[in-house]
Amino acid sequence: MDTRYMADLGPADEGWGRRQFLFISTTLTAFAGLNFFIWPFISSMNPAADVEALASTEVDLSAIEPGQSITAVWRGKPIFVHHRTPEEIEAARRDDDVPMPEPEPDEDRVQKPEWLVLVGICLHLGCVPRGQRTTDPKGDFGGWFCPCHGSHFDTSGRVRSGPAAQNLAVPEYTFISDDRIKIG
Repeated sequence: MDTRYMADLGPADEGWGRRQFLFISTTLTAFAGLNFFIWPFISSMNPAADVEALASTEVDLSAIEPGQSITAVWRGKPIFVHHRTPEEIEAARRDDDVPMPEPEPDEDRVQKPEWLVLVGICLHLGCVPRGQRTTDPKGDFGGWFCPCHGSHFDTSGRVRSGPAAQNLAVPEYTFISDDRIKIG
């Protein structure tokens, strides 16, 4: 083997060590620079703080008397929270077997029988039904009434008559305590 060419290169470890150092330092610099530009781009895809704030809302139930309703706002939608009386609960359960456009048992629509939580938008054309205030018309079934097209809802928010084909929706909610719920 001809050793005169190897003598020109110097020790084998010396050349490889410099190459290794340059390769690693260049790779790390490129990676750091890429992260410097990529991280703000990826971070900009996260929802804004005002959007995250609307993701859920908490409602204090302690001030709501039986038979009374309040309207909360969640994701820009009215949420009806109704403290049902024993008579309203009984009427809703009694009507479970009555023919309806969208039959659904009352117990599937509530977590606790005395609390009814609904998205207050009629699914026919997006109107807000009346019946939240004590002076509002309650419709033929004691729940809510949509004056735009005449849909009537019972004390469980189920459509009973009129052009609406779907019940008032029940949002996702959980009881944080006995007198507080988190919607969303």
